[in-house]
Amino acid sequence: MATIFTAWQGVRERIAKAAAANQREINAVALLAVSKTFPSEAIRELYLIGQRAFGENYVQELIDKHAALIDCNELVWHFIGPLQSNKTRSVAELADWVHSIDRLKIAERLSAQRPEHLPHLNVCIQVNVSGEVSKSGIAPDECLTLATKICQLPRIQLRGLMCIPEPTPDLAQLAKQFKVLRDLQNQLITQGIPVDTLSMGMSSDLETAISEGSTLVRVGTALFGTRTYL
Repeated sequence: MATIFTAWQGVRERIAKAAAANQREINAVALLAVSKTFPSEAIRELYLIGQRAFGENYVQELIDKHAALIDCNELVWHFIGPLQSNKTRSVAELADWVHSIDRLKIAERLSAQRPEHLPHLNVCIQVNVSGEVSKSGIAPDECLTLATKICQLPRIQLRGLMCIPEPTPDLAQLAKQFKVLRDLQNQLITQGIPVDTLSMGMSSDLETAISEGSTLVRVGTALFGTRTYL
C-alpha cells in the first residue's frame, strides 16, 4: 500500500506542477489510472486511497475486474483500447467512458446497446495525430463529420477527443502532435459541439500534454510499474 500510495502521490504532484507551470487550475487535469494487465487487487489498493477513474484496454479484463470490484461503487471505468464491433455490448453495459471511437459503426452499436437505466455513456473520438499507418484513430480532417453524426445518437454523449502520439524525444514535435487535438477541440466548439475533454498524455509525456491543454492524462507505468505481457 505504501509503495502504490507513494507512486500515486508522485504522479499527482507531477500533474499539479505541470498545471501550475501553465497557469492552469490543478483540478483542470484529471488522472486516469491505466490498470490493464494488473490485477483487481492493485486497483482496489488505489481505490482505497482515493483514486476513482481506471482505464482498461481489453474487454475481457473489463468484464472480470468489474465483477471483482462490484463493491467499489464509486469506481469509474474507462475503456481506452481498440474496440471491435462484436464486443461492444459488454463495454456499453459496464463502462462509463469509451475513449477509442474511430468509426460511426462502433458509436452506433454502443448507443443501441447502452442500457436505458444507466446514464449516457461518455465517449471520445480517437484521432491519429501522427499520421502513422499503424495507429488507430481517424484522420484529423474527418473529425468534425464523425462528431456531428455521433451527437445525433441517443444514450451516448460525445465528451471529447483522444490521441496517442508518436513517441519522440523531441518535445517540440510531441507538443505539435498534442496541439492537433487541441485545435480540433476548438474547431468542434466553434461548430456548436461543446466537447470538454482532451484525453492525452501518459507516464512519459504528461507534462507536455498538459502544456497543450490536456484535461485527462492516462497513466499506467508510473503508478503500477512495468507491465509483463503473457
